[in-house]
Amino acid sequence: MIAIIDYDSGNIGSVSKAFEYIGEKPVVTRDVETILSADKVVFPGVGSFGDAMDKLNRYGLVEVLRKVADSGTPLLGICLGLQVLFEKSEESPGVEGLAILPGKICEIPKDGIHKIPHMGWNLLEFPRESALFKGIQDDSYVYFVHSYYLQAADENIVAATTEYITHIHAAVEKDNVFGCQFHPEKSGDVGLQILKNFVEM
Repeated sequence: MIAIIDYDSGNIGSVSKAFEYIGEKPVVTRDVETILSADKVVFPGVGSFGDAMDKLNRYGLVEVLRKVADSGTPLLGICLGLQVLFEKSEESPGVEGLAILPGKICEIPKDGIHKIPHMGWNLLEFPRESALFKGIQDDSYVYFVHSYYLQAADENIVAATTEYITHIHAAVEKDNVFGCQFHPEKSGDVGLQILKNFVEM
């Protein structure tokens, strides 16, 4: 069973429909026992870092997510869900993230040419082999919507990168914990293959 975490801060409908499209029957929930008993857990998100952490604390989901990460159950953070897996963000100074993975979230620098937020299709490059991107070619395009980006403290967990004004860590993979800054549920066939790869882990 795939549990999609509902904390009033996600693009939950489109994520759920994408999994249904590939033949799965995800459960959208914030029930602790359902999440901890799931075979896979998906953690989407849209909005601000601080607001997300406030809602996770309000619903008692902070320790639940840490337990999922520690349990070995595959966990996939999407967009803001990826960002909150890390320690802190320039978007919300003083707010602690889940700190499941080491690193920080930085504001995309303004260059007077490119638009912020970064919104649209960008290609991925893969610095190493990754279970999440099995069968996906370098320079595949995926869909981004974000104003902040990940700087992982450990380059070894970076599974995909992209360039937009700066060098962006676009996806991470460490043991059972995965994250995508982009939206696989909005990234066509490439995105669906990423979700299939996650399901098959």
